[in-house]
Amino acid sequence: MSQTFLQEFETRSTAATADSPDWLEPVRRRAMDRFAATGFPTAREEEWRFTPVAPITQTPWRQASGTARVKRQDLESFVFGHPEWITLVFVDGVYREELGSGGLRSGGIQVHSLADAISGNGVPLQAHLTRYAPIDSSAFTALNTALIREGAIIQVGANTEATRPVHLVFVTTKEAHGCAIQPRNLIVVERGARAAVVESYVSLAPGSSYWTNTVTEVVLGANAWLEHTRIQRESERAFHIGATHVHQLRDSHYRNFSMAMGGALARHNLHARLNDSNVETLLYGLYITRGDQLVDNHTTIYHDQPNCRSWEVYKGILDGRSRAVFNGKVLVKPEAQQTDAKQTNRNLLLSDQAKVNTKPQLEIFADDVKCTHGATVGRLDDLALFYARSRGVPAQDAQRLLTYAFAAEVIAEVTLQPVREELEHLVRERLGTL
Repeated sequence: MSQTFLQEFETRSTAATADSPDWLEPVRRRAMDRFAATGFPTAREEEWRFTPVAPITQTPWRQASGTARVKRQDLESFVFGHPEWITLVFVDGVYREELGSGGLRSGGIQVHSLADAISGNGVPLQAHLTRYAPIDSSAFTALNTALIREGAIIQVGANTEATRPVHLVFVTTKEAHGCAIQPRNLIVVERGARAAVVESYVSLAPGSSYWTNTVTEVVLGANAWLEHTRIQRESERAFHIGATHVHQLRDSHYRNFSMAMGGALARHNLHARLNDSNVETLLYGLYITRGDQLVDNHTTIYHDQPNCRSWEVYKGILDGRSRAVFNGKVLVKPEAQQTDAKQTNRNLLLSDQAKVNTKPQLEIFADDVKCTHGATVGRLDDLALFYARSRGVPAQDAQRLLTYAFAAEVIAEVTLQPVREELEHLVRERLGTL
């Protein structure tokens, strides 16, 4: 157990206490006590046996200053969509209002920085913050909670339609080399409200090594609707550990798309709890790896109540000596009758050295359900390649065309057009360098 993180906590905790609400400091302290007691996970733990985190745990990370010089034009390739989108930019973990559109506090919608809210200038946090991402779910979540300080708060009031999507851009610079960054986000979509949120994790320094440890909590009220996109394209020498915890109430709809392209080691834990009847959860994902990258997706869908539906499709494209891990769980409680759950993981290997560890899981304790799961790992279809070649398509172009089609099938599930077009652009750009 490295003492570096304990010392880091003591330093930051002392600085943060003065302007923190009374309820938050005990939460921080419990989280650090939990982290100190458990330490980082090891390969002996089932949930982490394919994802060695020693490169993270053995590095003496520093705290990022967030003062790097960044101009708006530096972010042009990362900020997409209509100019009227609400865009919040965080540089090396620190909110920089001048680089985005600024927050919003009108028309039933509030969007602003977590640090601003903690200091008492935002919406009340105690009802939701730290309520849905339990510190015992992961040592990384416990550490993030202990160091909770900066990130984004999004609240959409009851029966409000947020016509302007919200884009959270977390950008790292060369000044963050050797630093650990701990963003924390909270998204609350109240009863009958609708919203679209995009999280982007990007880097201005492709050769930098740093660690992003991020947690996002999502709360959907009755009959609420949210499209949530997460794009991870960190430096390929960086480390990224992310967790998203979703809590849904009656008649709500949650649609998530997760893209992972960056990081030397990247993992995303996505937990969705269907905590009332007639809830719908749709999870889509795409990961594209090359070189020695390792990308890990762990998803868990908790069917706690009856008459709920979940649909999950994750796809992977692997080249070089890269590795991917997919572990998808669907847990159906005895009272969750008439559950309809489907889960699919498909992987395309472009190299003899690429490797996938896939493990779809169903744990069903109800008898009136429709649940299916499946996984495939394979190469491009020789017949399809032959068909393309026979019509004059060069071999390399045929491979790229079929690979793009494999990815486009899941990207098509993104309903927000500017986001879908950006994802398509990222895939085409990556396939040109495979």
